[in-house]
Amino acid sequence: MAALREGQQFDEETGLPAKELAALAMPTWFEHAKAYALMKWPGAAAKLRAGIAESLAVVTPAFVSTKQGTPQPTVLRAALYQWAFRAVQRENGEHLLRCDAEDAPTEIREALDWVAAHSFKVDEAARPEHVRAALTALSKLLNGKPAAENTFNRKRMVLSNAFRYAVEERGLLLRHPFLAVDWAVTDTSDEVDFRYVPGPRLARDLLAAVANLGTRGEHLEAFFGAIYYSATRPGEAVTLREQDFVLPPESKPDAWGEVLLSESHPEVGAGWTDSGKSHDERGLKHRARKTVRAVPIPPVYVRMIRSHIARFGAAHDGRLFRAARGGRVASTEYCDVWRQAREAVLTPHEVETELAEVPYSLRHAGISLWIKSGVDPVEVAHRAGHSLTVLYRFYAKILKGGSARANSLIEQGLQAEDER
Repeated sequence: MAALREGQQFDEETGLPAKELAALAMPTWFEHAKAYALMKWPGAAAKLRAGIAESLAVVTPAFVSTKQGTPQPTVLRAALYQWAFRAVQRENGEHLLRCDAEDAPTEIREALDWVAAHSFKVDEAARPEHVRAALTALSKLLNGKPAAENTFNRKRMVLSNAFRYAVEERGLLLRHPFLAVDWAVTDTSDEVDFRYVPGPRLARDLLAAVANLGTRGEHLEAFFGAIYYSATRPGEAVTLREQDFVLPPESKPDAWGEVLLSESHPEVGAGWTDSGKSHDERGLKHRARKTVRAVPIPPVYVRMIRSHIARFGAAHDGRLFRAARGGRVASTEYCDVWRQAREAVLTPHEVETELAEVPYSLRHAGISLWIKSGVDPVEVAHRAGHSLTVLYRFYAKILKGGSARANSLIEQGLQAEDER
C-alpha cells in the first residue's frame, strides 16, 4: 500500500514494487568488484591486472557493514588480491576468477566468505560517507604512511572506473558517486629525493664495484650501464639485443653510438600473465606497441658494450644479458649483485640509508646528469621515455635549479642585442 501511494510500478511476475525488486536485484560491492576485475582481465596488461587487484583489495574492506570478526589483515589481503580479483584461464580460453576455479585454503575461503556476507550493496557503497572511507584507505600505504600522489591517483582511477562500470554498463547506479564527494588529495610529493641519487663519481664507482664481483658482476656491468648511461628502465634493459645497438666504427673511439629501445619486460609475477612467465612482454611504457625510442649513448658506454659482446657474446635470440643459467635476468639476481656493490662502495652508515638503494637509482642519476649538463628538458623527456609533464613532476628541483644559468644566457643575449 505504501508503494502504491508513492506511485511505484509493480513487477508483473513477482508482484513486488519497483524499489523492493531493485533492492533484491542489486549486487553487493564484492560481487560487482569481482565482475569488474573479470571484465578487465582479458584486455589488460599484466601490470595493470595486478594494479586493479591491488586497488580493489584495498577498498573492498572499506565497503563492509561490520568490523566484527574481520580476518587477519594479511590473510584478508591475500584472499582478495590473490584469489578474488585474480583470474585464471581454462584450456578453452575462458577466464574465471581464481576463487571460483580453484580450491582455496581454509583460511582464504573463510576470509572470502566473511567479505561476501558483510559487503554493502553497490548503492550502499556509493553513499558519500562510504566512498570517502574508501578514498581514505587508498590514500595510505600498508604501513599507514601517506601514499604518494601518483600512487593514490592510480588506485583512485581503478575505484572510479569500477563505479563507472556500475553506472554506464550495468545500470546499477544513476550517477557516478564521486560527484557527491568533496575530496582533497593529501599533499605529498612524487619528486625524486636527490639526497639519495648517486652523482657521476659514485655511479661510476658502483659500476666498477659490480664488475669486481666475479664473472656474474662482470656480465651485469653493461646491464647496469644501460640503466645509467641511457636511462633505461630495468624492464627495458633486460630486453636489449645486440642488434638494438648502433655502434660507431672502432676507428672512432670518441664517437657516440645509439641504442634503439622497443620492448619492456617488467616483472609482475606468473599469476598475472597469460604466458605463465614471471614477467610481462609488451612495448615501451605508455607508448604504442611498436614505438621505438632512440637514445644516444656516450663513448664510455660504447666501449663497455663492445667489451661485453666480445667477452660474453649474445644468446641465441640476440639478448645481451642472461641469468647465471642462461635465462632472463631476474630482479632477484641483479638486485643481489647491486646489494653487494653498495656494500663494497658505501660506508656502513650510507648502506643503511636510501642512497642508491635500488638499481633504478641509476636511471634517476642518468636523467639528473642530463638536466644538470644543460640538455633541453624536451630532449631529456624524449630520451627517458617520459612526458614533459612527468619529467617536471619528478625532477622539478633540478629543472628549477637551472634558472640562474638560463638568466645568464638571456642577459648575454640582451647585451649582444644592445651592442648591435
